[in-house]
Amino acid sequence: MRHATRRAIVTAAAALVLAGCAGTRSGPRPGVSTPAAPAASADTTRQQQDQLLKAAEHRLVVECLDAQGLSLPPASRARAPAPAPAEDPRLQAALFGKDPRELSLTLATGLTVTANSDGCTARARARLYGDQTRWFRAQVTVDNLRAEAHDRMKDDPAHRAALDRWTRCAAPAGGPREGRPDPAVADRCSCESGLADVRARLEPAEMATVRTLHRDQLDTYEEMRSHALRRAAELSAPPTGKKGKDPS
Repeated sequence: MRHATRRAIVTAAAALVLAGCAGTRSGPRPGVSTPAAPAASADTTRQQQDQLLKAAEHRLVVECLDAQGLSLPPASRARAPAPAPAEDPRLQAALFGKDPRELSLTLATGLTVTANSDGCTARARARLYGDQTRWFRAQVTVDNLRAEAHDRMKDDPAHRAALDRWTRCAAPAGGPREGRPDPAVADRCSCESGLADVRARLEPAEMATVRTLHRDQLDTYEEMRSHALRRAAELSAPPTGKKGKDPS
């Protein structure tokens, strides 16, 4: 149990957001170059594209359920489908498919992600992105790049030392050893142990490494996302009726 608790605590440390620590210098360190901030317009465009994709997927899910005489709960009809109520197994199966799960990918971190290839959610994504298996592998890989980068940091001596200090701070000897410390305690210990600074220093290089290692999946992700955006735009466009030729 002690080992399980320690693993949970370390996992909590790995999930910390690299936020600035109060009282620390927020500007660039001497001799360390900082990448230029991305243009706000680019971020806005990406967010708008994400919203378009979510809306298109939601529309396809609703259409799929309607064809089976089913509908989402009222609170979910205006946004992405939420898990169906546990007392409605038919809706659960229609939305998310039936076990066993056909899609599976084990990441470099050791985590295995699985998903169904049937169900309205899977069908909606297949209509948007095309090849379902290719999209699943690309999306899961890209979504977990930062987790892989953080996992690679564990071999760095400075990171190991900072993580040990963080663990002693978040779960002191003789104190209660909860699975996950309070977020406020975790943030404070991240600053006091120097873990946040170490991660901020190591992350850019590790992210560049994992992006290089998974360049093929990144390319596939962007290619299939572009395809889905075109499909989503078609779905959101108002229907146009065919008009006959003007007799004049």
